[in-house]
Amino acid sequence: MNQKILLGTYTKRKSEGIYSIELDVTEKKLKNLKKEIPVESPTYLAGNEGYSLLFSIAKSPDGKGGIKSFKKSTDGLYAEVDSLFEEGAPPCYIAYDQTENLVLTANYHKGEVCVYQTSAEGELSLLDKNTHSGKSVHENQKSPHAHYFDLTPDGQFLIACDLGTDEVVLYTLDEDNKLTVSDIIPVTPGTGPRHVVFHPNNRFAYVFGELSSDVLVFNYNSKNGTLSPIQTISSIPHEHEAFNGGAAIRVSSDGKFVYASNRGHDSIVTYKVAEDGTLSLVNYTPTEGQIPRDFNLDPSEDFIVVGHQDSDNLTLFERNKENGTLTLLQKDVYAPEVICIKFES
Repeated sequence: MNQKILLGTYTKRKSEGIYSIELDVTEKKLKNLKKEIPVESPTYLAGNEGYSLLFSIAKSPDGKGGIKSFKKSTDGLYAEVDSLFEEGAPPCYIAYDQTENLVLTANYHKGEVCVYQTSAEGELSLLDKNTHSGKSVHENQKSPHAHYFDLTPDGQFLIACDLGTDEVVLYTLDEDNKLTVSDIIPVTPGTGPRHVVFHPNNRFAYVFGELSSDVLVFNYNSKNGTLSPIQTISSIPHEHEAFNGGAAIRVSSDGKFVYASNRGHDSIVTYKVAEDGTLSLVNYTPTEGQIPRDFNLDPSEDFIVVGHQDSDNLTLFERNKENGTLTLLQKDVYAPEVICIKFES
C-alpha cells in the first residue's frame, strides 16, 4: 500500500515546483519522487479531502505574490484552475475550509490575513483581508509578520499567529464575509508565534514560538473564544546555545503526544500530554538533515516524514504510539527545498 505525499517547496536553487513522493507502508520506504506541477515558490499547500482540489502559494512570472488553485483529473494529474496575484511578496501559509469553501492565507511580509471564497471547481475570489499593526522586541519583529491563519477546529473562529507583534489574534467572519477581530492575546515579547495546533478534545491549544523556541500551552474556551496561558516549555535542550528557530508543530489524533521541529538544533522534540493539557519532555530526535522546516504524520500515524529546506532530503521515522518515540527508517531521500508536507489521503 502506497500513500501519496505532496511537497511544497522554495524554488530558489533546485526545485521546480510542487513534487510528490510515495510512502510504501509495507516496505516502510519513501520512493518515486515526481514533479507534479511547475510553480514558482509553492511554499505551502492545502486541499480538500482527497485533494481533488489543491491550493498553493505561488509567485507570478512578473514577481507578484498570490495563490493558485488546481483540480485533479481522473488520471490523477493536476490542472490549474485559477490564480490571484497582487503586488508584493506572496503569503507564507494557506489553509482550506471544506465546510464553507474558504481559502485562508497569512502573509509574513505584509502582516496580512486574507479570506477567499472558492467554488466547487476551484475558482477564487477575495472576500476580505486585514492588516495587522505593531512590533516587538526582537530584530525580526520590527513590523507585523502574520505566519498562520486557519479556522479553530470547532469552526467558531479564525485564528492567526503574528510573529512580528507577538500576538495570537482571534477573528469572526460575519454574514457579509467580513473579518472582525474577536480577541488579541499577547504572548511574551520575543516569542514570535509561528503556528498553532489544537488538542483533539478542543480544550487546549499549542502555539510554537519561532524566535524563542518555546511551545506555549493555552486553555481554549470555545464558547467565548478565549485563550488562557497555562504553560511555556522549551523545544530545545538548555545547553543548546547556537541558532535555533521553531518551525512546525503537530499533535497526534489520540491527543497523547505533541511534536515540534527545530531548525538549527535540527531535531523533532516529542512531548507527552497530561490530562490538563500540559506537556512534559519525552526526548529529542535528530532529523538527519538541515533545517527541518516541516514534518507530518501519515494517516495511520505510524510514520512521520520530515522535510529539510537546506539539505534537500526527506527523513522517514516509525512512530511508537505507546510512548511517542521515533525510530529512524530512512534518510537522505532526495527532495529539493521542501518546506511543506501534505498527505494526499
